[in-house]
Amino acid sequence: MSTFTARRFLVTGGTGWFGKTMVDRLLAAGAAEVRILSRDPARQEAMRRRLQDDRVHYHVGDVRDFRCVLKASRDVDHVFHAAALKQMPASESFPVEAIRTNTLGGANVVEASERNGVASVIFLSTDKAVYPVSAMGMSKALMEKIALAHAREDSTARTVVSCVRFGNIICSPGSVIPLFIEQIRGGSRLTVTDLAMTRFLMSVAESVELVEHAFTYAQPGDIFIRKASACSVDDLATSLCNLFNMEPELEVLGVPHGQKMDETLASRAEMARAEDHGDFLRIPLDSRDLDARQVVEERLRRSPAVDYTSANAPRLDVPEIMSLLLTVPQIRVQIIEAQAMAAL
Repeated sequence: MSTFTARRFLVTGGTGWFGKTMVDRLLAAGAAEVRILSRDPARQEAMRRRLQDDRVHYHVGDVRDFRCVLKASRDVDHVFHAAALKQMPASESFPVEAIRTNTLGGANVVEASERNGVASVIFLSTDKAVYPVSAMGMSKALMEKIALAHAREDSTARTVVSCVRFGNIICSPGSVIPLFIEQIRGGSRLTVTDLAMTRFLMSVAESVELVEHAFTYAQPGDIFIRKASACSVDDLATSLCNLFNMEPELEVLGVPHGQKMDETLASRAEMARAEDHGDFLRIPLDSRDLDARQVVEERLRRSPAVDYTSANAPRLDVPEIMSLLLTVPQIRVQIIEAQAMAAL
């Protein structure tokens, strides 16, 4: 993307699944500098050896520490905020840690970026932030509120803060697909929560395209989502078994803490004011104040809308899921390895 050329970027959580892909994209598009802020020096060293690019600078630190964020964001033009505590079980067991990283860390990024005159910040959020029932979703929902409050309360702010919401990213840490593959290759039954449970499916490439779209078009307080297809857990498990030439053997465990049967990318209130951007939807800032009369007038003006959920989104069937999974390099490698082992 030409708009990345000769600009300086900070990617928080830059050694994670999204960060690595985004950094590759920025370097290929001609970025002048890319800074990585993350907590793991070993992963930074592995990234340094892989990239071998002098434009990439590494900062060991935590978004919980305002001083780290302030230093890392000094003299950069744009920030992609991907650092997060994403693992659902860990967030449920330690909700305060989710708040410290996801919510207060987001607040640190906004404050540091504003102080340093950063042009834009894009927060990476999740469908679990809509009608949240999990600690991770709640902490991300509050992170979104920080972005919206920044836009609503300070119309003269130098920094444009916006959000993007992802569905389930194929093979991202914490997603069910790596677990299913491990169970298939280990010869054990697949442990599923509920066969009727549905989830959105997105590739890493699609998530990067969403962020690039937001980078190009975002106004203060915008939320962008990608129009996504969904699938049932039953069909996802069957598709993976088919790819690995295994007979599906499933063990149903039930819905765990913090999980929903279906996920929501946008609420009906958001859909009522959403703008169609082709493959994407833009949800502009609701800039009303606390005047109750404005609330009533706005409700009367808007047309009826429904939530955008994984239950009413276009549903992928088993062949379509298999085709989508085969676009993911990690899955193709696992299939080839499994075939080679079977041939021995």
